Amino acid sequence: MTATVSLPMAPPTLDSATGPALAVQLRRVERRKRLRAIALTLPLLIFLAVTFLVPLGALLVRAVENPEVAGTLGQTGDALANWDRKTAPPDAAYAALLADLTAIPETAQAGILARRLNTEVSGARSLIMGTYRALPLGTGLNPAQAKDKLLAHDPRWAELPYWWAIAKNSSRWTPDYLLASVDLKRDAQGHVVRVGAQEAAFSDILLRTFSISAIVTLLCIMLGYPLAYWLSTLNERRANLMMILVLLPFWTSVLVRIAAWIVLLQTNGLVNRLLMFTGLTGEPVPLLFNRLGVVIAMVHILLPFMILPLYSVMKSVPANYVRAAVSLGSAPLAAFFRVYVPQTYPGVAAGGLLVFITSIGYYVTPALLGGAGDQMLSYYVAQYTNVEVNWGMACALGSVLLTTTLVLYAVYRRFAKAELSLG
Repeated sequence: MTATVSLPMAPPTLDSATGPALAVQLRRVERRKRLRAIALTLPLLIFLAVTFLVPLGALLVRAVENPEVAGTLGQTGDALANWDRKTAPPDAAYAALLADLTAIPETAQAGILARRLNTEVSGARSLIMGTYRALPLGTGLNPAQAKDKLLAHDPRWAELPYWWAIAKNSSRWTPDYLLASVDLKRDAQGHVVRVGAQEAAFSDILLRTFSISAIVTLLCIMLGYPLAYWLSTLNERRANLMMILVLLPFWTSVLVRIAAWIVLLQTNGLVNRLLMFTGLTGEPVPLLFNRLGVVIAMVHILLPFMILPLYSVMKSVPANYVRAAVSLGSAPLAAFFRVYVPQTYPGVAAGGLLVFITSIGYYVTPALLGGAGDQMLSYYVAQYTNVEVNWGMACALGSVLLTTTLVLYAVYRRFAKAELSLG
């Protein structure tokens, strides 16, 4: 009987023709996977572009766009292009102004022009509309005659500030709105200067917005940190039940919650009655229509945004670390602050950033619970949009909020990367 010996089979080898063909097939498969992934995400990208990027781009463009004067008084702007802005404007500018005003087809368009110039010089609205309604002042007039007609109709056309406003706004693109949002302006010569103390307002508004947001963020950290820590120490069943209570305010409208705070904080509200019943105060404490009422309501609304990131981070911190530090001789309180707390910094940073960014854009709560000196920047965005109908100024203030948000996010990303590199 002869024994058969089985030899191990050699691994298959690729000849010179099979190798490149297989590589091409692999590339085709990878390309199809990438195309499939792009096709799946394309509807989301289109949705984000239509609902977020396009409006955002329109806001940024409108903040530097100045079409009211440039689109209406184009000939006048050309006639004033070489004007030194110190002497009287040339006669050709009067003729061009008369021609531009005559070419305005509708009274509404003239009203838009008058309102825009009136933001630069008080009295420009009545000057423009009065001249527009008096047209025509004559036909076939030469520049000198056009000047005489305009001055005879309204002597204010000899005053330089009105011509300065037209010359300064003769370009379709302007930095004036952005400069005004930080209390700067261009003078008659085009130099950037600071507005007078009587006109400066937005610096105080920005400072107020940031200070209120910082106070709300700090209070949310002080209240949210111990609550999130307590939730992280509970078992899963109790923690889920308590988390439902934390998220319960999300199921109620913000307006309803603000209305509830009005009931609670008013002079005869439950809070004041409790304070007087316990003897802490002898008379009602003003809690409504002031800074305190705004802060209380904002902290109540934004507290869950601080608790959720903190709870997520705290659940990932092993409890053995603190026990190990105590077993090695550290005091329990020192072990908590030196071992446990540093590991929760990412949650504090994420929650603080989320609360602060949300706070600086708040409008409804300060508008309903605050006084005249407690309104934040978003209130004035709404004011310029709905009341003043000054879209350029509203978009400029919105751009300030957007820039602040991006700067804060960039700072957060920088510190987050630094912590990761150190870890």
